[in-house]
Amino acid sequence: MKTDPSTGAGKVHSRTCKSQGKGHQPSEPDWLEHLPAEWRETVEPPLYFEQYSEYEIRAERTVGYDADDQRCFTAHRYMLTSLASDDDEEFYELVTYSEEMAAWRLRDERWLVYRRISTNNCNQSRSFYALSPDMPR
Repeated sequence: MKTDPSTGAGKVHSRTCKSQGKGHQPSEPDWLEHLPAEWRETVEPPLYFEQYSEYEIRAERTVGYDADDQRCFTAHRYMLTSLASDDDEEFYELVTYSEEMAAWRLRDERWLVYRRISTNNCNQSRSFYALSPDMPR
C-alpha cells in the first residue's frame, strides 16, 4: 500500500490483481459477499481492485475494474462514533451511524446496489437492494 496524493490527504491506496497467483496478496475484498446467487451470472466480474482507507475515521472504499479497465464493482463501509460515559470518568466509543454499500455493474449497464444502514447500537440495521442507472458514489 502507498499513499496516493491524488486521492486526498490521509487516504491509502493499493491495487490488488486477481490474476497474480504467486505469493501473498493484500487482503482482497469479498466482492460476492452480498450479491444474491440469482444475480451472479448477470454481473461483470472484476479483474483487479483499488482499495482506499481513511485514517481519521473508520472508513474504507473498494473499486473493482473489468478487463476493459471499466468500473464494475464498488463498495464502501464507514462508521461514525462519539464518546460516551456512564460516570463522567471513563469514556468509551459509541457507534452513532454506520453504512455499508456494495454495487455491481450488470451486463445491461445498470447497477445493482446493496445498502445496509444502522443509526445506533440499539436499533436493528436496515438493508435493501435497488437498481440504479449510474454507479453509486
